Amino acid sequence: MGRPQTPDPTPGGLLYILSGPSGVGKDAAIKLLRERQFPMHYAVTATTRPIRPGEVPGKDYLFLTQDEFERMLAKDGFLEYAEVYGKCYGTPNAEVLEPLASGQDVLLKIDVQGADTVKDKLPQAIRIFLAPPSYDELRRRLTERLTESEEALRRRLLEAEAEMAHAGEYDYVVYNHSDLLDDAVREIEQIVLNERQKRG
Repeated sequence: MGRPQTPDPTPGGLLYILSGPSGVGKDAAIKLLRERQFPMHYAVTATTRPIRPGEVPGKDYLFLTQDEFERMLAKDGFLEYAEVYGKCYGTPNAEVLEPLASGQDVLLKIDVQGADTVKDKLPQAIRIFLAPPSYDELRRRLTERLTESEEALRRRLLEAEAEMAHAGEYDYVVYNHSDLLDDAVREIEQIVLNERQKRG
């Protein structure tokens, strides 16, 4: 992990970190928050993985070649980065630090390992874990998605189990029950509103 020196953006906005296992509905939750025009900056992660059907470059992810990713890395352009399933993912500094410094709240979707790195650098970050109602339900969702090979699915399930073990370390745990995404999103909105109220 690279640990570039980063400016302290406080006073300013608050950073909300959204984590959870693959297939739990993080992207769907963020899409609904955007559609509801909930006011915050939605940080876009950079990745070297191929674009999936329906994804919009610059909105869902910043899609980079391996060379482009490595050039940003060499310039300390990431708040954190990692390799996941052979593809690189990173949080560009500009997607988090600049909005925070300007007073905007920021929502960052990131895995558990990345969340730990960001929390070390920005201790004021509020961590929200989006969880499935059960491991069996998560297995069903991932199996139905069928975007990867059996081996890749098996790896994702093992990783999901390991990530779910960290849920208790988060400030909040929100459960995304089947067909009740709207409830989960309203709960996330309420968490943000409550934290804003604490700041006065």
